[in-house]
Amino acid sequence: MHLRKNRGWQSSYPLTTELVTRRQFLARAGMGAAALGLAGNYPLNVAAAEKKNFPKGKAEHCIFLWLPGGMAHVDTFDPKRLGDPAKRIAGSAYPAINTAIRDVQVCEHLKHTADILDRFVLLRTVNHTIIDEHSAATNFVHTGRRPTGTIVYPSIGSMVAHQLGTAGSGIPPYVLIGYPNPMRGPGFLGAKHGFVYLTDTEKGPAGLTRPDYLTTMRVSDRENLLEKMRASYRAQHANDKAITEYDDAITGTFSLAKGDFMKAFNLAAEPSSLRLSFGDEFGQRCLLARRLVQTGVRFIEVSFNLNFINGTGWDTHNQGQKNQHILIQQLDQALSQLVLDLEKNKLLEKTLVVVASEFGRPPEFDAGGGRGHWGKSFTIALAGGGLKSGQAIGITDELGKLPIEDPISVPDAHATIFSALGINPAKTLHDGDRPVPITDMGEPVRKAFA
Repeated sequence: MHLRKNRGWQSSYPLTTELVTRRQFLARAGMGAAALGLAGNYPLNVAAAEKKNFPKGKAEHCIFLWLPGGMAHVDTFDPKRLGDPAKRIAGSAYPAINTAIRDVQVCEHLKHTADILDRFVLLRTVNHTIIDEHSAATNFVHTGRRPTGTIVYPSIGSMVAHQLGTAGSGIPPYVLIGYPNPMRGPGFLGAKHGFVYLTDTEKGPAGLTRPDYLTTMRVSDRENLLEKMRASYRAQHANDKAITEYDDAITGTFSLAKGDFMKAFNLAAEPSSLRLSFGDEFGQRCLLARRLVQTGVRFIEVSFNLNFINGTGWDTHNQGQKNQHILIQQLDQALSQLVLDLEKNKLLEKTLVVVASEFGRPPEFDAGGGRGHWGKSFTIALAGGGLKSGQAIGITDELGKLPIEDPISVPDAHATIFSALGINPAKTLHDGDRPVPITDMGEPVRKAFA
């Protein structure tokens, strides 16, 4: 009996992000029993899961473009019949256009991306039942799990950093271009697998550039003094894992400041015509992401959260909808140029580009002509990474409210990303002596792989 694949949903069917096969149900039941100490063969079940075949892409790096606030899927990658915000007629706000994929359309403001959509895989039926509130949904999409009182789960970026490691001395595995946030953090994996963050694409991470008034000798004296203090304190707390991990992170930070990593932030080294082609702030972040891939960074999250022309960003309630098209055009310019630039530099096959939000938005308009929150169906776009590109996976209903074919849970989306990076999504890690699978029983979307 198969409860998940290739079966449509009726409107009366209760939406869930965890539609499972009989096999998955039994596996989860076994894990639940194990957590209660009732399943003596649980390690064998884990071993069997880890040996499970999973599809593999060719990616060695991931650029995760984050659109905070909730990108309206019906106004971007999953257009429906044309609505009218002024008259509150449900539907898409913009006409749809054809793309490089036959019978697949996107909104008219994604015209550059439409021309190269054959490099993409659109996951159009991602869904969750998390309360439609930004913080909870953002945490869920980043970690793939609901919060608990016993485990702090790592973000997808930290998980990739943990599994793939550093690509070279003085190169961090995980960089966040945006504001720091615990939801992007390493959780139980420890500080070593956290992010290096920045908001200024020209200067790089704060604290890694030496102020002009400090001479090399003064910096060396400070480092020597700090090293003695660190060694003494670490020796006094030799059994404190948190202190050990934090001290290791400090060591890594020093190596970043002295290596080739900081050279990536010299965007002026790129031709001015190329910089112009990427667009303004968000585009420059995307260009920097490509340069960071070239240095060896494994996971780069690029947040589209500065200088919103509509005042609300992707959270398009009320008047936020009015200039949403300009945001979409900025995304279109940066995204299409990033994919083409990666391709030109022979990096697209080994770099997975992900476009994601915490949820989508409903087809109905509010009293101000904007849209609310909608987690029951939305789109995550993937490009590159050796995937079977040139397709849209999953079909939503006539207004984009519910999946009717191939629903994809957030853990499934995580499993797909991990598989594209060659990471076994069924592998088990440990928080102390507690086994924690990399994904919450997520299944990779096999149609996305050749």
